[in-house]
Amino acid sequence: MTKTNPGNFFEDFRLGQVIRHATPRTVTSGDVALYTALYGSRFALASSDEFARGLGLPQAPVDDLLAFHVVFGKTVPDISLNAVANLGYADGRFGVPVYPGDTIRTVSEVIGLKENSNRQTGVVYVRSTGYNQNDEIVLEYARWVMVRKRDKDAPAPEERVPDLPGAVPADALRVPAGLEMGAFDCALAGSPHYWDDYAAGERIDHVDGMTIEEAEHAMATRLYQNTAKVHFNQHTEKDGRFGRRLIYGGHVISLARALSFNGLANAVKVVAINGGRHVAPCFAGDTVYAWSEILEKVEIHGRHDVGALRLRTVATKDQPCAATPFKTAEGGYDPAVVLDFDYTVLVPRRP
Repeated sequence: MTKTNPGNFFEDFRLGQVIRHATPRTVTSGDVALYTALYGSRFALASSDEFARGLGLPQAPVDDLLAFHVVFGKTVPDISLNAVANLGYADGRFGVPVYPGDTIRTVSEVIGLKENSNRQTGVVYVRSTGYNQNDEIVLEYARWVMVRKRDKDAPAPEERVPDLPGAVPADALRVPAGLEMGAFDCALAGSPHYWDDYAAGERIDHVDGMTIEEAEHAMATRLYQNTAKVHFNQHTEKDGRFGRRLIYGGHVISLARALSFNGLANAVKVVAINGGRHVAPCFAGDTVYAWSEILEKVEIHGRHDVGALRLRTVATKDQPCAATPFKTAEGGYDPAVVLDFDYTVLVPRRP
């Protein structure tokens, strides 16, 4: 009998199934440095202990998407080891900040299942929750992923597609305890633009591009202990659908977020992931660009120092955003679009 883990196939999942994922992960200052090296993120709150203390936090929290990657990576061996593609995200809510020294673990619940018509794959919906060493929630989110069947003739599990919200409501957005934006230093943060200066419907071209290197994306995926086969094994992927390894979708999300600094430098804290879609695959050598649309300006109840912006950030490959029509005449995505990401950030209000 084999002792190795082949991962779960679609017919192995059951509605209501709870999975406690292996390998808790202690986040260190080394992870923070590597995250900066991989993506070049410059948001001041996660970059400077002194800046964070000036806003009432004990030290700089780790980048919110670094926390996301750690929580997500725990789930891969059990949820998406046999995935064809990660399809989307919804209802993502960030909880307490993660600081160097915190230990993160993840638990997932299967909330939906739907076999595809080809009977070779199915879609698995899960809600995953990351906890720190004090059992405080650092992040919870839903995602759905297309997973292969081990046997196409195996009976499908009971079908259910969960009803997920289009966006996290304003009253569910969590401002970290102690965070006060009244003393926000725009010069140090890198932008003169407050929450008040943005308008719903406004689009911002982040201008800059960043090329994905083969070694960097492989290092990033290993860093988050994401064991999905399609990211690592060129020997097998040369015979796959694309003939080469895929870039982890979260890698593209982090690149787009880092690029958004140019135009949204004061959006220092991600508080929600409302939705997202990996529109097309990325490969090593692709250059990623990004632009953002302000979908909504959200007031935080009882707070006059901070507001929230709901953003739609779109990433393209090998084509600057100014030259990309985004949608085709038929209503589909332009071939250059690789990511369509809907999330909510905190921005200081004008004093």
